[in-house]
Amino acid sequence: MYGMAYIVIALAFGLAGAWVWFLISFCIPFIGLACAVLYRWDDRELRRDCPRCGKVVKLYDAVCVTCGEELEFPDVAIAPEAAMR
Repeated sequence: MYGMAYIVIALAFGLAGAWVWFLISFCIPFIGLACAVLYRWDDRELRRDCPRCGKVVKLYDAVCVTCGEELEFPDVAIAPEAAMR
């Protein structure tokens, strides 16, 4: 009874954890899902200026979120927010 309930709960967390994190989330449900959600740290991503509006956007953005300008890959990147602290 309890074993089947654990399997159902672990499977639900495993599916929520997605792709690479499936096995981690399946084996350790709460910790695996938390790791998958917190894996990417946006404050550690390189940034760049939009040439049209000047907004600072993440380096991986292909389009400026403010003005819609298509962004080319820059020669120079701005340091991450975490490095500025």
